[in-house]
Parts: sequence; C-alpha cells; structure tokens
Amino acid sequence: MAALSHIQTIFLFTHDSIGLGEDGPTHQSVEHLAALRAIPNLAVIRPCDAHEMREAWRAALKRTDAPTAFAFSRQKVALIDRKKFADARGLHKGAYVLAEAETKAGKSTTPKLILIATGSEVGLAMEAREKLNAEGTPTRVVSMPCWEFFDEQSAKYKESVLPSKVKARLAIEAGVSLGWHKYVGDAGDTLTVDRFGASAPAEDVFRDYGFTIENVLKKARKLGS
Repeated sequence: MAALSHIQTIFLFTHDSIGLGEDGPTHQSVEHLAALRAIPNLAVIRPCDAHEMREAWRAALKRTDAPTAFAFSRQKVALIDRKKFADARGLHKGAYVLAEAETKAGKSTTPKLILIATGSEVGLAMEAREKLNAEGTPTRVVSMPCWEFFDEQSAKYKESVLPSKVKARLAIEAGVSLGWHKYVGDAGDTLTVDRFGASAPAEDVFRDYGFTIENVLKKARKLGS
C-alpha cells in the first residue's frame, strides 16, 4: 500500500537469508528479496556493512514520495576499509565499483572478471578478488545494494560499473537467482539459493550451499578461463 500510495515509509526486514541457521527453512527468507524487488516503486536496499547502512538511511530519508525496505543480516559482516576501497556513498547509485581489478603487482587494470554481490556476501567477493588478482585474473568487485537505484542511472554510468565487454560476471547473493541474469548476462553465472534453507549453524548452511571462498573461486575461474 505504501508503494501504491507513494508514501514515505521505511521497512526494516531482518534475518535476510540462510544465515539465520538453526531456526530452519521457515525462517530463512530465500525468496523474499526477489518478492520485494518485484513491487513497483519500492526500493530494496541490502547493505554490506555499517558504512552502506549509514548511506541507506540517508537515501531512504530523501525518498519522500516512495517507500524503502532494508534487508539486514543477522550474522556479523566484515567492515570494509573505506580508506582503501570505494566510498559507501556509491550506494546512492545502487551499484558501484567497490574494489578495482589489479595486476599481480597490485596496479589497477581492466577487469577480466566482475564479482557482483550484496549484503553479507560482499565480504566473500572481496576475499575471492584478492586471490584471483594474485593468481593473474584481474577481478573487480561491484557492490550492488539496490537494484532500483542502479536501474535509474544513466547508460554511461551503468557501463562504467558493468562494462559490456566484460562477459565474465558472477553474482553472489544468499537468495534466489531470479532477476540476477539481467546483470550477469547470458555468459555470466550466479551463486544463489534456488531451494529452501536448512536447519544448522549458519556457517554450516553457508558451506553446504556453496557460499565458500573455494566455491566462489571455482565458479570464477570457470568464467574467467
């Protein structure tokens, strides 16, 4: 109703994924991000750390004629070093280059592979990027906290974040894959959850569902080969 009526409302959704753990699949909202994103006029923001959370609040307060939904993780997430990597104000554009591709020598270069992630999975993407860069696959990490904001950007900006010439793209999100192919393209892949969750400690569920550095590297290397 808030979206239909253009009312400024801020919805706070917690326990956003299989990371909930022992409470089991009835409490693990694998499908809810896709469902929320399907609502016209609703901006869904899944921040990756406290810095993005700060900017998410600022963005929501500016949306005076539309509602915003926050999707929070229960488990702890890595705090991105914003002195080393991109400013969290990139959230206002929906997606931004959080960490650029680098050569083995640590110099910025054109990416061969792009990892796109949201929320708690951004830390996993950053860890994979470091290893892929070191082994000679220049990898860019794009944080995409809000699809709706990104879709509103100019074609030039979208191209700067997701260059059309870079076909090797992997989206990482602990939710269903529905909608991600819009951003990874036909040649890309997703590490997502297209089934219900399980009842176990969060770290065990994430491991069993493939949200490990080893599996990200496996999928990334296949795309980048």
